Amino acid sequence: MKHTLKYFFSFCLVLSISLAKAQETSPKGELTNQPTPKTDGVIPENTEPFKKVDLIAKKKDSIAPTPVKTDRYGVRVGVDLYKLTRALYDKDYKGVEFVADYRLTKKYFLAAELGNENKTTDDTRLNSTTKGSYLKAGFDYNAYQNWLNMENIISVGLRYGFSTFSQQLNSYKIYNANPYFGEVPSIPSGQKFNGLTASWIEVVAGVKAKVFDNVFVGFSVQLKRLVSNKQPDNFENLYIPGFNRTYNGDFGVGFNYTVTYFVPIYKKKITPKKVEKKK
Repeated sequence: MKHTLKYFFSFCLVLSISLAKAQETSPKGELTNQPTPKTDGVIPENTEPFKKVDLIAKKKDSIAPTPVKTDRYGVRVGVDLYKLTRALYDKDYKGVEFVADYRLTKKYFLAAELGNENKTTDDTRLNSTTKGSYLKAGFDYNAYQNWLNMENIISVGLRYGFSTFSQQLNSYKIYNANPYFGEVPSIPSGQKFNGLTASWIEVVAGVKAKVFDNVFVGFSVQLKRLVSNKQPDNFENLYIPGFNRTYNGDFGVGFNYTVTYFVPIYKKKITPKKVEKKK
């Protein structure tokens, strides 16, 4: 009996130890009281249902690509509105001028003007009519730093002009030093002088602003200096097409107000300048 109780108590002790051990090991899918192991912010590769994420690749994909900046190159052609509208209020003037420029580099433009004028000049002693054509060619430098997608121009430039024309002396008055009996009436003439030429250089300053897609409005002022001037005998060229009024000297001024249309030919990418870091 003593040995039987000894074996019974031993069996109960082993059974209780086995039950306690079974409570510590939970079945699959149940929560346990065991603390979650520390991972120090690193997700294990074999942990389910988590998957390893490439954070560097994800960061690269989230950055939008930088837009490519380009400059447009082409020809701009137009007309001088000032000369076209001047005939509406000046009965002694008829003229037209066509303007054009071509973008050669980022800042430099080849430029030219071609025109024709018919101007009657009524001076104190002379009344004459000038008819002729002219051509001016040179370059412009754009001093304006445009923002992205802007194409405005604030320019300074240089031109060489050449004109071929004719003069007609309509009437003249003989100078009378002692007009006791009044002024001498005008004497009709009608004499013509053909094959006249003149050339000059001029400094140009102007502005062109983009108002619509490919449409520009601008104006410029010119300061001119005669280089050559073929004149008739005993008669001065009071007006030269393209040069304007001479005022008995070698200097002249000019003005135009233009509307031009830009015809793009090709584009060129803008390469950003590398800034060297100071050591």
